[in-house]
Amino acid sequence: MITLKTGPSAVVPEGILVGNAQDRIAATGCTAILCPQGAVGAVAVRGAAPATRETDLLAPENTVHSVHAVVLSGGSAYGLDAAGGVVRYLEEQKSGFEFSGFVVPVVVGASLFDLDIGSAACRPNAQMGYLAADCASPNITETGNVGAGTGASVGRFLGPSCAMKGGLGVASVESGSLQVTALVAVNSLGNVADRDTGTYLAGARMNKDGKDSIVEPLDVLPDLLGGMVNERTNTTIGAILTNADLHKSEAQRVASMAHDGLARAIYPAHTSFDGDALFTLATGRVWAHQDVVGALAALAVEQAVLNAVRSARDAYGLPAASSFEGEHPLV
Repeated sequence: MITLKTGPSAVVPEGILVGNAQDRIAATGCTAILCPQGAVGAVAVRGAAPATRETDLLAPENTVHSVHAVVLSGGSAYGLDAAGGVVRYLEEQKSGFEFSGFVVPVVVGASLFDLDIGSAACRPNAQMGYLAADCASPNITETGNVGAGTGASVGRFLGPSCAMKGGLGVASVESGSLQVTALVAVNSLGNVADRDTGTYLAGARMNKDGKDSIVEPLDVLPDLLGGMVNERTNTTIGAILTNADLHKSEAQRVASMAHDGLARAIYPAHTSFDGDALFTLATGRVWAHQDVVGALAALAVEQAVLNAVRSARDAYGLPAASSFEGEHPLV
């Protein structure tokens, strides 16, 4: 028996804190996921255009096995600066690897592209990262237009003006004492689909007979892709948070399996124009097989994506799923 929770009711595993900071005028923000005592970290990158920080050290064959934070941010490559503020905050808290009286926090991260939604001149920086870390708590109180999801949009294959509002979403799955939580910032080339209802919740819009409707990607993508070579402006990024006891290679397998959740909820996903990346943080408190954790992670990611667009609200000229009327069936 499993228990699924989404949004603010989702459970964050003990030892992990989440905080958000954003500039809603500039339409950007960042999300800091802290594990002050350290957690086994891993990453799986499936998109071909990622903006990431310190992902090489997460490879199973490399030395560092424990990380102290994951930072998700807007601002494309510029937004990676937010991690510097999280490093400073953790240093002040004496959280990190100890060396002769000082500490070195290990902070990894990824950024999504939101520069074409608000102000391209304003991006998440070290100050914003510090603020996100400083307000981190064991509870997630808000999703949608917050943190790394502030300027996120979905269905970007017809351009930002035809997209809909994305956001930050969360979902948790519990099976006995095992907890698996997904926190995802959805900023995808593809549409977001609810497979249970057979409809698109959000995506690229086109006016038909005087009314906006969500476009089926297969109807237009074959004609568009040849002209999208420079449109590497889409990324869905997130983290799997679990209390499972995993080795580094097992945590990487979990991150890889979790991408199945993106493919279930986003169509198309993992394109050459996306930078899709998912991290794993495992606190090591409960034994569980990596495949069980990975299967639950895929479910949590799928539901977190749906939560992101369902909790988003109209902003920056983009309609949200909550206000977009009508049925938009899948092919």
